[in-house]
Amino acid sequence: WPKGDSGDFTSEDNKMSKAGNPYLRCYLGEAANSVRKHIPEYADFYARKYAEVTKHQHKRALALTSRKLVRLVFGLLVKNQLYTGEKLDTEYNIESN
Repeated sequence: WPKGDSGDFTSEDNKMSKAGNPYLRCYLGEAANSVRKHIPEYADFYARKYAEVTKHQHKRALALTSRKLVRLVFGLLVKNQLYTGEKLDTEYNIESN
């Protein structure tokens, strides 16, 4: 989300970037919504982001949860791991393969 700041003022009504495939963005949002209902870590993350702002709470929290989910999926694919609910191995280097 781009900042809408001027001096000490911080805007809560920032526009979301619409770059990329709108269908993929929609499907990632649906996947993030499902993940937040079934995985407590994502539910906590969603609730924390939902409480941070007063406008567009659900859409913003869902977009940020989608971003977190994409990072998880990318890490699983790069490291060739299955999801177990535990933290990923952080000692893996992408350039090593």
